[in-house]
Amino acid sequence: MANLLVMCITHITSRFIGQTFQIAATGPFTPLVWIALSMGIFYGIILGPMHYYLDQKFFRKLALGTIIILKAVTSLGVLVLIFVLLRNTFFERLMAPAVPEGAKRLSDESWDWLFLLFVIYYSFMTLLISFINQVNKKYGPGVLLPLLLGKYREPKEEDRIFMFMDLKASTTTAERLGHLQYSSFIRDCFSDINEVLYGFRAQVYQYVGDEIIVTWPEREGIKNHICIRFYFACKRQFQTRSAYYMSTYGLLPEFKAGVHTGAVTTVEIGEMKRDIAYHGDTLNTTARIQSICNEQGKLFIASKFLLDKLGTHPKMKGQELGPVLLKGKTSRIELVSVEWVEE
Repeated sequence: MANLLVMCITHITSRFIGQTFQIAATGPFTPLVWIALSMGIFYGIILGPMHYYLDQKFFRKLALGTIIILKAVTSLGVLVLIFVLLRNTFFERLMAPAVPEGAKRLSDESWDWLFLLFVIYYSFMTLLISFINQVNKKYGPGVLLPLLLGKYREPKEEDRIFMFMDLKASTTTAERLGHLQYSSFIRDCFSDINEVLYGFRAQVYQYVGDEIIVTWPEREGIKNHICIRFYFACKRQFQTRSAYYMSTYGLLPEFKAGVHTGAVTTVEIGEMKRDIAYHGDTLNTTARIQSICNEQGKLFIASKFLLDKLGTHPKMKGQELGPVLLKGKTSRIELVSVEWVEE
């Protein structure tokens, strides 16, 4: 899209110059479209995996500004490579038909000006896209666009699934690791959970101490049991990184969780720091479900109300805990301890 935009700007500018000075300064637009698409695909294929690898290996602990600058530098390097290909390969095959007859061979000075145009434009667009990506990470997937569109400026009711995940034995772990190392431990736990979010369309609502609150629109969360599978995917992620946790902290993180669904009110709040907030009994109930995990001796408890909507699955095993009176509630709720058995 960014490449198509710059080609449109270039084409319109050349037509303006041609009309103003009565010179043949433009050609057909179609070759410019092809060159824009070719460069865009090539640019994305190189930068996509590169930035993903850097995010995984090097960028996790860097400041936001540093990340944006480093990505801009790597993007500039790729741009130089693309420009060399444009000058030596793409121009003759794709771009030459769009150039007037008298300019089939561009001078070195013309190429220098074209390169300067690309550097300025690509640098600006790279910074803009990196900023948007980092802001999207700040608010979490699925939050930035509703904020920009003002979707929740007025309260709206919707059905949502919530999962409260809390570190098991957090007090003991904090005493064992100490204040600073415990904070690093929590940071690494949340970072690994974040690695799982995108694959299960999960959105982070809040981080509260050593607890993370995750949510889905109900229609998305019940598809393929992703709201259940997400928890066990997090457990597998911790197991995958067990060598790191054991060598760094001497223990493997374990989270207890409660999950429930129901109607909530969604509204945009704040002026100095905008965010989307959810209100309703569904959140309170989910928090209470998670809080009785220790009492029941279970790691993952779901409401039967949610499981009835999900339906059965051959890998999902449930143990009914019966009607439980949660703290602060006047009526009992059916709860089920859930396990996911991999074959």
